[in-house]
Parts: sequence; C-alpha cells; structure tokens
Amino acid sequence: MKPFKGKVLFLDRSDINTDEIIPAKYLTEISKEALKHHLLEDLNIEEFEPQTDLADKNVIVTRSNFGCGSSREHAPWALEVNDINLIIAQSFARIFRQNMYNNGMMAITIPAETIDRLFSDFSGSETTLETDFHRQVFIFRTADREERVPFDLSGFDRELVKAGGWVEYADSRY
Repeated sequence: MKPFKGKVLFLDRSDINTDEIIPAKYLTEISKEALKHHLLEDLNIEEFEPQTDLADKNVIVTRSNFGCGSSREHAPWALEVNDINLIIAQSFARIFRQNMYNNGMMAITIPAETIDRLFSDFSGSETTLETDFHRQVFIFRTADREERVPFDLSGFDRELVKAGGWVEYADSRY
C-alpha cells in the first residue's frame, strides 16, 4: 500500500483539468518518470509556482471537479511519480477518480464546508497530514493546530488501495 501522508499543498481553485495536471504535449512519453518535472506546469493560480510549491508535497487539498477534462491515465501517473498519492477535494471527475484508485492512490471527497474550513485554518501554514486508514480519518497538523477529518471509502476502493491498484488486485485474485 502506498503512503498517504506528508506535507499538504493547498490549491484554491475548482475545475483543475487533466491538461493542467499534465499538459497534453507530454502524453507521448513512455515512462512515468518522464512526466515528473511537468506536473501542474500549466496550472494558472495566482502565486503558484510548480517548481517550488510542489517540492516535498505529498497531498493535495483542492476545491471541486478536480481532474475534469480529457480522460487519461497520465494525470494520476504524474502525481504518483511525484509521490503525491492522495487528493482531497469536494468532488472529482469520475474517470480521473477511478484512474486514481486503479493506480492504488486515493481521491477522497469531503463536504464543501470541511474544505472551506481546511483552507481557512491550514492554508498558508506548513501543514502535514497523516491518514488513519483503518479508522478512515485524516489528521491535519501545523505547529499549533490539529484537526481530525473523517472520510468515506467504499469496500472495493479500499481493496484497490490496499492491493496497490487494479493490476495488483486482479493478480492476487485471478
């Protein structure tokens, strides 16, 4: 199972699409590693600099409809090769969400009010996240604050994550 913990990157925008996650001009690459340095390079958010803001981040918290646009597995691959295995948002594009789980990663939906609170309480501070996978709770921490946020994960998605993705899940059962 992949790790679901680390430093948090807050991206305060809805509708971040797959072309912004990994630009289409890199879809001819044949290895995940070739995508590494291009993650979010076309994302236009004021004061966001991918070269520096992505450094050492392992979790993204964002708004609604993350991963919309073209269906492509390269978007989760670009996240994975950068050690980002967990995205928390108000909602996801259906195909992107499934591609995350197919790769043993998590795309967790939490209510808008909770997302708003996380942005107001933690964005702008060095925030870390720990996942209690069995209790289905995220623990957000800064130097002076801690908050526990419950999340839901279906039984099948849980099995995909535990196995490391769809291929590993199928290999262990068929």
